[in-house]
Amino acid sequence: MTEPRTVFVIDDDPSVRRSFARLLRAAGYRAESFASAAEFAANVQCDVPACALIDVRMPDVSGFDLFQQLQERCPGLPVVFITGHGDVAMAEKAIKAGASAFLVKPVDGDVLLAAVE
Repeated sequence: MTEPRTVFVIDDDPSVRRSFARLLRAAGYRAESFASAAEFAANVQCDVPACALIDVRMPDVSGFDLFQQLQERCPGLPVVFITGHGDVAMAEKAIKAGASAFLVKPVDGDVLLAAVE
C-alpha cells in the first residue's frame, strides 16, 4: 500500500487551514498545515511526494517570497497559490514564476482538488 501524497497548507487564517485540511484528508491526501512561512520553512520535507498550497498574503513572508525559497530548497515541488486579494497581474506573475495554479478564495472544493491533482 502506498502512502498518500502530502499537501502542505500554508495560510495565516486558521479557519482556511482547517477547511482545506479537512477537504484534502477526505479526498485521501495527507494534509500538513502551517500558520506562517517561517513555520513551514522550519518543517518542510522535500523528500516526500507533495505539493504546497500557499497563501499569497501572509504577515511574515509573502507567498511569493516563500515560493522563491522553495524553488531553491525543494526544486520541483508543485505550488498552488491561493489568495483572497488576487488580480490578473498577480495570477500572471505566479504562473510565469512556475506555479501550478492560482486560485482565488473562496475556492470551490472540486477546483482545489483538481489543482492539487
